[in-house]
Amino acid sequence: MSQSNAPAPVGIIGGTGLTTLSGIEITGQREVSTPWGEPSAALVEGRLGNQPVIFLSRHGNPHRIPPHQVNYRANLWALHQAGVRTVVGVNAVGGIHEAMGPAHIVIPDQIIDYTWGRGSTFFEGDLEEVTHIDFTYPYAEEARSVMIDAANSLGLPFSDFGVYGATQGPRLETAAEIVRLERDGCDLVGMTGMPEAALAAELKMNYVCLGLVVNWAAGKSDHIITMDEIEAAIAQGMSGVKRILEESMDGLGALSPPPV
Repeated sequence: MSQSNAPAPVGIIGGTGLTTLSGIEITGQREVSTPWGEPSAALVEGRLGNQPVIFLSRHGNPHRIPPHQVNYRANLWALHQAGVRTVVGVNAVGGIHEAMGPAHIVIPDQIIDYTWGRGSTFFEGDLEEVTHIDFTYPYAEEARSVMIDAANSLGLPFSDFGVYGATQGPRLETAAEIVRLERDGCDLVGMTGMPEAALAAELKMNYVCLGLVVNWAAGKSDHIITMDEIEAAIAQGMSGVKRILEESMDGLGALSPPPV
């Protein structure tokens, strides 16, 4: 049987504020199961421009699965089995760096993992050999470059760097914890960046994070964090996130998988 020349779909994992993706031309929806259990939601198949995409709502639709209970392994496995080789993880984050306030868009370049107790690897159980992946650079640089070029071409304000501190949740952090994260070098804080990035690396998929700052991190403003503040930042910044996604799709779809 001849192989199709159709481009591989780009995977988009949407978080808080991106339960659904407007602008996508939906062509189908699939309920799937994996050896690691059920993913968070059905895979929504469609197109953004000329590029086929598969959208997955990280917290379910409706938004109901807390960060520490997301089945990250099932989500990444389902996307990989559907032919995805490049994944964009859209993340709502808190801003620590002084330039990264509410509604600011960030394409981070590093991550520090503070999570615990999550299913964080495919390499466990009855293995033939122990496997260690290189995770020096957790985000695929070619994919980052595509998204950075897209943001620049649109004239959107954004940051092309940032260390993402991934915390356990579901509670927000204390002011002292944010002081610690800042001392560690973190520019952003969120709850879903890991183990998602590492699992994508284990499956040899390009993975890039597109972060939207939805609040100042604890102690970085003169008031406590409220859902009204978060929702306002999402309303203000999500249109830019969607424009970057649309602008970068063709370039992301043309990327080759990372070398084995």
